[in-house]
Amino acid sequence: MATDDKIDNKAEELGGKVKEGVGKATDDHSLEAEGKADQSSSKLKQAGESIKDAFKS
Repeated sequence: MATDDKIDNKAEELGGKVKEGVGKATDDHSLEAEGKADQSSSKLKQAGESIKDAFKS
């Protein structure tokens, strides 16, 4: 997995956690759901990159 991809995916995951937290704090269910979706998307990308890395080895 390229270092840039790792950083981008982690940043997306952290951004999702922030959105989720702000959504919970402000009782904004839409923002909370968007944050959870961002986290899920990031984790899916990380899993895909890990699979690619496994086949490269």
